[in-house]
Amino acid sequence: MVEMLARRALQSVLVVFVMSILAFVGINLVGNPIHLLVAPDASYEEIQRASHALGLDLPMYRQYGRFLSHALQGDLGNSFVFGRPAIGLIFERMPATLELAVAALLLSGLIGIPLGMWSGLRPGSRLHKAAMAFSVLGVTIPVFWLGLLLILVFSVNLGWLPSGGRGATTPLLGVEVSFLGWEGIKFMLLPACTLALHNVALVMRMTEAGTREVAVQEYVKFARAKGVGAARLMLRHIAPNVMIPIVTVMGIEFGHLIAFSLITETIFAWPGMGKLIIDSVLQLDRPVVVAYLMVVLLLYVVINFVVDVLYLLLDPRLRIKAA
Repeated sequence: MVEMLARRALQSVLVVFVMSILAFVGINLVGNPIHLLVAPDASYEEIQRASHALGLDLPMYRQYGRFLSHALQGDLGNSFVFGRPAIGLIFERMPATLELAVAALLLSGLIGIPLGMWSGLRPGSRLHKAAMAFSVLGVTIPVFWLGLLLILVFSVNLGWLPSGGRGATTPLLGVEVSFLGWEGIKFMLLPACTLALHNVALVMRMTEAGTREVAVQEYVKFARAKGVGAARLMLRHIAPNVMIPIVTVMGIEFGHLIAFSLITETIFAWPGMGKLIIDSVLQLDRPVVVAYLMVVLLLYVVINFVVDVLYLLLDPRLRIKAA
């Protein structure tokens, strides 16, 4: 098992290296930010001095070499706009994005898994039909439309929840979080529900399909014949086998929630990494964009590595194969 995990870790390092090249080259091909950083009436000499100071006059491979050498030391460059370390700007906004992504992931599991198992054990029932109809809506409704609809209903018409912002935060281990108080939770409910709807539908459909497949296996029938209770049958025989693919999906979707929360954060003015990256792209702030891509990539790789470890813990067949 150790050898398998070590090989997976080496593959992750290779993925990070290749993606760093693609991210750096792709961002540097989109426009020249120097014209946004100097005065409109700047002379040619002033533009050249500014380009030299920022290293924009170097060939692409030398820019990447310098970026890589600094990145290995934890330095992803300084923001052209803010004049501060780009990694610091990302880390300032990261808690808000992680908080929103974790809330959406919890909603996905707490709603999708029980409904999926319940409907999978009762195929053809009203609950099964309602759950499948809800899952179709969840997959097909666009995020931006859902966010605006929730704002219109719960903020404008009913006035129950705020339409944007993060609200009051409370320090927890040196990090400002908003889920420790009702005032902060009120601001988080609408964006979390908007971000979670697609994942709720996905988890529900996968859980329903897995439950229907596992429920007809011989060992489940044998357990029923022995008189095993419904709760024990679900927790000991059905759920562990259903959860193996669900863990993988939820791990991958957690990375998606972090990386693709841009639209939700923009609609609800949530001060996370997504809002920062949108502003940085519009201002051609290359260091911040590259830093964002690298941080999200590292989070994605780490999440997938943790999913692999959980896979080994949940599935004894993989442990036997690894041994």
